Amino acid sequence: MASSTPSPEDAASDADRRAYPRVEVALPAFLQADGERHFVRILDLSAGGAKLDCPASLASGTRVMLDCGTLGRAAVVRWQHAGVLGLCFDSELDAREISALMARSKAVAAWRKGTRVAAGELEQ
Repeated sequence: MASSTPSPEDAASDADRRAYPRVEVALPAFLQADGERHFVRILDLSAGGAKLDCPASLASGTRVMLDCGTLGRAAVVRWQHAGVLGLCFDSELDAREISALMARSKAVAAWRKGTRVAAGELEQ
């Protein structure tokens, strides 16, 4: 059974205590946990962790592997509430990895809208 402590609302109120700023993204990914693979969507991320839309119920402390194609990262579930969960990465993302994921998120959003994105726009 998943733990609901702390909730995303608690996490938002603790934003000023975060070690890393979060950036919003919308990326499809997979989460490997307890021998099962779950389709998830990364909602935001930082060097130290990520917030996911996840249909699986995972307890706080569960070891997982997040895979979104260009990124594979071991992590631990820190909280889950109403289908959203927070991860803490075992090793931090560097600025290059975060920038690449942000660019990929912009490209996915543009693709879904049916528009083209120039390479320069992905860097913004």
